[in-house]
Amino acid sequence: MNKNLKNILILIFIILVYLILGHTFHIYIPCVFHEITGLYCPGCGVTRMLYSLLSGDMYAAFRYNMLLFVCLPIIVFLSINYIYAGFKNKKPLCFKIPNFIWIISIVILLIWMIIRNIFPYFAP
Repeated sequence: MNKNLKNILILIFIILVYLILGHTFHIYIPCVFHEITGLYCPGCGVTRMLYSLLSGDMYAAFRYNMLLFVCLPIIVFLSINYIYAGFKNKKPLCFKIPNFIWIISIVILLIWMIIRNIFPYFAP
């Protein structure tokens, strides 16, 4: 197992512990971007979205962050592929994605941030 894969697995473990303990003790890390600017970033609502998914409440998960909810299957697939490739010492698919796809993804995230700050319906 390579060092990057070990770090990813540790990160996944920390996120799961954070979600479980956060819900139990109602202690969450606030969004720094939102605290400073008062605007919603593309990731605002992800903690609540993940907790809603773990609870089985798909509608609430979708409402907290619609874009990332829709992209979640792709994110999960790439994450599993990255972990699997790490165990097999192969190159993961995320490294084979062309740069223009990453640029388009960033542009979509920025547009999502603008939309959710203009229209209150899309706020988390």
